[in-house]
Amino acid sequence: MTILLYDLVGQDDRRFSSNCWRTKMALAHKGLSFSTIPTKFTEIRNIGDGSFTTVPVIDDDGTWICDSWTIANYLDERYSDRSPLLAGSDGYQHALFVQEWAVSRISTLVFTMIVEDIYAQLTPEDKEYFHMTRSKRVGRNIDGIQEGREHRLLDLYERLEPMRKVLAESPFLGGDYPSYSDYVALSPFIWARTVSAFAIIKSGDPVYDWFQRVLDLYDGLARANPGYDW
Repeated sequence: MTILLYDLVGQDDRRFSSNCWRTKMALAHKGLSFSTIPTKFTEIRNIGDGSFTTVPVIDDDGTWICDSWTIANYLDERYSDRSPLLAGSDGYQHALFVQEWAVSRISTLVFTMIVEDIYAQLTPEDKEYFHMTRSKRVGRNIDGIQEGREHRLLDLYERLEPMRKVLAESPFLGGDYPSYSDYVALSPFIWARTVSAFAIIKSGDPVYDWFQRVLDLYDGLARANPGYDW
C-alpha cells in the first residue's frame, strides 16, 4: 500500500518544509511507494484525528507517525529488509549528531536569510499565522530580518567547514553512498532553494557539489521541486 505523507505547501505547489524533505528522501531511500498530500499551515489541525500540530506526518496503512526523526526510525524498524537509513548504533549516532548540528548551526542562521522569502511564497490564509509564530520564535518582528544577509554568508561558510572537509574526501557524508545524515544536512539547503533566489552556497564549494548530487538522487526527486536554480 502507498504511504501517505502530509507535506507543507506554499504557492505554486512549493514544498518548502525542511523536515518534510527529510522524510521524502528517507522514503525514497527505502524504495517505498508514497504519495504526498499538500498541506497548508492552517490545515495541519485537520490531519488524522486532529492531534497533530506539525508535519511531516505519515499514514502507513493506518499507522500514523509524526516527526521526521521518529519517522526515520519507524521506517528502519518496519521495513528492516530494505536499505537502512541509520545502519545500526553508529549510523544512528552519526545521523543524530548531523541533525543537531544542522539545526543549531546551519538552519538557525539560514532562517534569518530566507524567512521573509518564505512569507512571500505562502498562500494568503497562512501568512498571518506564519508572521505571528515566526516573529514570536525569534523574539522580534520578522519584517526586515533579512537585511544584511549578504554579510552573514561568511559566517555560514565558516560554519560549513566541518561538512566541507568531509565532502572533499567522499561524495556523501557517510562515504560512497547517501544515508540519513545526508538528508538531514540537505534540509536547510532545499528549504532555501525552494523559496529564495538568494543562493547560500556557490559553485566550486564541495558543499555545493554535494548538494547537486543529492538533488539528483532518486530520479531527481528534490531537483524537480519548484524552486530556484542554484
